[in-house]
Amino acid sequence: MSLAHRVYADEQTRALFELAAELSDKELRPAAAAAERDGAFPREMFRLLGAAGLLGLPYPEQLGGSGQPYEAYLQVVEEVASGWLTVGLGLSVHTLTCFPLAVAGSREQQERWLPSMLGGDLLGAYCLSEPQSGSDAAALRTSATADGGDYVIDGVKAWISHAGQADFYTLFARTSGDHEGPGAARGISCLHVPADTPGVSAAPAEHKMGMRASVTAQMIFESARVPAGHLVGEEGKGFGIALAALDEGRLGIAACATGLAQAALDAAVGYARERRQFGRPIIDFQGISFLLADMATAVEAARALYLAAARRKDAGLPYGPQAAMAKLFASDAAMRVTIDAVQVLGGSGYVEDFPAERYLREAKALQIVEGTNQVQRMVIGRALARDAALPGK
Repeated sequence: MSLAHRVYADEQTRALFELAAELSDKELRPAAAAAERDGAFPREMFRLLGAAGLLGLPYPEQLGGSGQPYEAYLQVVEEVASGWLTVGLGLSVHTLTCFPLAVAGSREQQERWLPSMLGGDLLGAYCLSEPQSGSDAAALRTSATADGGDYVIDGVKAWISHAGQADFYTLFARTSGDHEGPGAARGISCLHVPADTPGVSAAPAEHKMGMRASVTAQMIFESARVPAGHLVGEEGKGFGIALAALDEGRLGIAACATGLAQAALDAAVGYARERRQFGRPIIDFQGISFLLADMATAVEAARALYLAAARRKDAGLPYGPQAAMAKLFASDAAMRVTIDAVQVLGGSGYVEDFPAERYLREAKALQIVEGTNQVQRMVIGRALARDAALPGK
C-alpha cells in the first residue's frame, strides 16, 4: 500500500486514503479476477464500502454524507478502481445517482432517502440513455404521465449499470413535449423510482468484452406507477440536472481510468523487474524502460488533469469543459497504457493468468461510458467556440 500519488491536506484525509488503499489491497484486488471470470456482481463489496463510509463522500454531512471535497473523493475512486474497476465504476455511478436528490430534492425527500443511499444500504442506478437516444440524450422517449397523484412511467432505458441489482433508479422521463426538434430538452423530468415498484424490470444482462461483473442491461418500465412526491426538482427541468450530474460523472470516469492505468503500470513494472532475459531484468533494456516511462508519464498526466478539474469544482468555478478534458485524456491514456502493459508482459500479457489482458478489455469501456470520447471533444470544442471557462480563464 502506497500513498505516494495522493494529495491530502490533513491527517484525516490521509486516514481516508489509507482506508481506501487497504480495502483495495485486501478485499477488492484478491476477488476481482474470479468475479470477472464468472460475471458475479459484487453487491457485498458495495455494502463494505458503505459501512466504511465511502459511498457518500462528496455530499454534505447534514445530508448523510462525509463532506469531503471532490479532490479527495476522486482519489478514493481512483484507489478503488485500481483494485477492481467494476467496484470503482460502481462507486462513481452510485454517486451520480445520488446527485439529483442531493442538489434538487426537497428537504423531505432528502431526509427520507439520502441517509440510506449515502450510507450504503441502498445502491443506485442512473437511467438516462435509451436504445435510440444515447449521445443525443434529449431525444429520450420514456414517458411519465401525470395520473391523479401519481406518475405512470412507460419506456425502456439502455446501458444501465447495476440494472436489476440496484435498490433505486434515478430516472429521466418525458413529462411533456416531444422527443424531436430544438425544444426536446424541455419537458424532461427526474424521478426517484424504487426498484420494487410494480412494472419495473431488468432485461437479460449484456454480454460484454470486459467488466463482466458489472451488470449492464436495459431497464423496462411498463405502467410503473410512482407517487407525484417522487418527482425530484421541478417538472420539466430534469435535463439540466442530468447534464450537471454528467459533469461530475465524467470526473469519476477520469479517476477510474487513472486507477486502471496505474494498476496496469504497476503490473508491468513488477513483471519487468522480475522477468530476466540475457542475464538481466528486462526493465534494464532501453526498449522496455522507455515504454514504461511513457506509461508512467501518461498516468501522472491523467491524474493531474482530473485533480485540476476537481479543484475548480471545489472552488465553485465552472469546470464542465475541464471535466470533459479529464475524461477524454484519462480514458485514452488508460487504453494506451493497458495495451503497452500487455506488450511488456509479452505472451504472459495475453493469457488470463495475469491481469494485464483483463485491464486491456476493461479500458475500452471507459472511452464509451458517460459520453463517448467523441462527445467529449464536442463539449470541449463548443466551449472553445463560446470562449467558456478553459485553462487560463
